Amino acid sequence: MLVPSDTIAALATPVGTSALALIRASGPMARLLVPALFAQAPLPRIAQHADYRDPQGILIDDVLFTFFAGPNSFTGEDCLEISCHGNPFIAQKILADLLARGCRSADPGEFSKRAFLSGRLDLSQAEAVMDLIHARSDQALAAANQQLRGSLGRYMAELTTRLIKTLAHIEAYIDFPDEDLPEENRQSINNDIDTLISDTARLLATSHYGALLREGIKTVILGEPNAGKSSLLNCLVGHERALVSPEPGTTRDYLEELIIIGPYWLRLIDTAGLNLTPAPLEQRGIDKSLEQATQADLFLWVIDATHPRPDLPSDFSRLLTTQNTLVVYNKCDLPVVAQSPLPQPFQSVNFSTITADGLTELQAALVNLGASFQVNVGSEVIAINARHTQALEQAQNCLQSAKLKLAQNIASELLSSDLRSALESFAQISGKIDHERILDELFASFCIGK
Repeated sequence: MLVPSDTIAALATPVGTSALALIRASGPMARLLVPALFAQAPLPRIAQHADYRDPQGILIDDVLFTFFAGPNSFTGEDCLEISCHGNPFIAQKILADLLARGCRSADPGEFSKRAFLSGRLDLSQAEAVMDLIHARSDQALAAANQQLRGSLGRYMAELTTRLIKTLAHIEAYIDFPDEDLPEENRQSINNDIDTLISDTARLLATSHYGALLREGIKTVILGEPNAGKSSLLNCLVGHERALVSPEPGTTRDYLEELIIIGPYWLRLIDTAGLNLTPAPLEQRGIDKSLEQATQADLFLWVIDATHPRPDLPSDFSRLLTTQNTLVVYNKCDLPVVAQSPLPQPFQSVNFSTITADGLTELQAALVNLGASFQVNVGSEVIAINARHTQALEQAQNCLQSAKLKLAQNIASELLSSDLRSALESFAQISGKIDHERILDELFASFCIGK
């Protein structure tokens, strides 16, 4: 790939006042900047202390700088990192000076793009950098770190290697029909394609888990009016996010808040009370509640323990299962009444939004439900994103098409075309495919031409 020849610079820490700020430059000028700025030799990977002065010799700040010689740097190019005091004015003056000396302002994501272009990262690892920055739970952080360290790349490399071997086997008989080759074993090819379909499906199964990690487990709070749904939201959030009132029907629209429970990131959604005989305005709120419920991953069904349990509307009750629902018997600080059996053996906790009694048990129950969303691929947890999902679905379709052609004994050229399309779809995830590998495998596997 073509690697850019200019030098880019940008602030690598968030804008704002802090103890320290970091400015990064990457490109061929980085090595020359060290003696020009600090009158010191560019010693790789050694933090050095120096004054940062502008071209007129005016002191800007007292800094530490570290030079990274390519290819042993994040971008694969020569890089210079300058750590200064976290005054935004100082950081901007240093950045402006670097630009005046011939650097160019980096485009968004350009450092990671250069790391990809230089082969330091594959495309899935470059995407993991952003996942790591935005991780908001232990599980999201673990998945981002795994992907950054190449878990998805390794899995795709193994799939790609097997697909190339199968493709080379087929194309040997297409390109060299007159050679003394072993009899073609189409059953073996069918088995290879079946295995590829199965392993691709296993990876696709993590797509929903990836969405949960990046967006949070969508947890809908539902129940009758005045059961304490908004109060429960406030308890879990830790502040008064929702307006609460003794008057039933206070919540007419849904509210949303993100929280961390144990290792999981939950997207709590407080919904309107489910009145079985609603007024027209209440019905509009219930319709919005149903819209949210149909997209939910988890449910918190809040029941007022001081009154007999009402039935849920059928549109809601059919969505609840023992795997996705936690029943919260609220108002347990007051005299409670005997409750009729639940329609299913849901997990339940007793709770009080006034005293917060039962909060620890509630949080533990949510962690237990959250664990059901983890998906393992082999020994690793791989959380693919929407782009990966689309590419894998394309590959899956191509592999299924190839399997069908094989069963119908259709020409090998068409079978090969499907497998090459699947290979291209795999390549979209890592961002590269070496077609020379197909030739290498072809000539290594068969003594073609003697």
